[in-house]
Amino acid sequence: MHIIRHLADIPTATRRGAVAIGNFDGVHRGHVEIVRTLLERAKEAAGPAIVFTFDPHPVRLLRPEQCPPPLTWTERKAELLAAHGVDWIVAYPTDEALLQLSAAEFFDRIIRGVLDARALVEGSNFYFGHNREGDVRRLRELATAAGILLDVVPPLEIEGSLVSSSRIRGLIAAGQVDEANRLLSVPYRIRGMVTHGAGRGATLGFPTANLGAIDTLLPAQGVYAGRAWVHGTSWPAAIHLGPSPTFGDALARIEVHLIGYQEPLYGQPLEVDFLARLRDIRPFASVEALMAQVDHDIKQVKRIAALPPGDEDAPARPSPTRGYLSNDD
Repeated sequence: MHIIRHLADIPTATRRGAVAIGNFDGVHRGHVEIVRTLLERAKEAAGPAIVFTFDPHPVRLLRPEQCPPPLTWTERKAELLAAHGVDWIVAYPTDEALLQLSAAEFFDRIIRGVLDARALVEGSNFYFGHNREGDVRRLRELATAAGILLDVVPPLEIEGSLVSSSRIRGLIAAGQVDEANRLLSVPYRIRGMVTHGAGRGATLGFPTANLGAIDTLLPAQGVYAGRAWVHGTSWPAAIHLGPSPTFGDALARIEVHLIGYQEPLYGQPLEVDFLARLRDIRPFASVEALMAQVDHDIKQVKRIAALPPGDEDAPARPSPTRGYLSNDD
């Protein structure tokens, strides 16, 4: 995967292919279906498959107080898109000049001029141009006049709601990460830097990595089963997100216990997948009661993460629901 951050850096290899424009936040299963069509059109055009996205989200400049927290960072987004076959991602640095372009100007300068696209793939509620003046009807008019093929991927309701990044944000914010994962193409992941904490976990026999500098949406407070990634290897992880009321600590922290991992992690980046929410955070009558609960949590984590290999007590993970997305975000 090649990430392009400036239009002046775009090579000729990106021209005359198929293009999908949108934020693709989370790269969920609806996005995957858009990418599937994108790859088909790129093959027909004998050109590259390109996703044109924005960094930061345009709403951050236009209405910063309304900007939703992202589900993915740019490099993660590129990694996921590459896994599904996308050749190039343009992470356009959103600025006032871009936001002032009319729909026709964006089409002429970017789609025709810079990318020389042969095909476009969008969701049915795609908007572009100054004040979102352009919609798929306008895009079709422009594409038809330019001789560019346009595919509009229809939205699909799953369990009574559209698959969208907004819906997934709501699930994650409520702690329903297992439900969110059914709509995502991979388990929900955050990243952060490992910082020094109180050191209490190591004293109790459950050392934790304390995460700071999180730049994506955090799930609701609670204890979760997950996986932590260290140098490309995953470890089953018990995740504590919130305060430590048993010790009178009201400060919310993100503490990750990597089951079986022994090496120091201070000062290193750590990526963590959320698989399922185990329980609420609550005070315990004694340290011994807390340790018994943590031991139980760890056993649950091992089952849910299906690690170590061969654990026959591990439950089957639910099959994800596939569907389309209107690329609202």
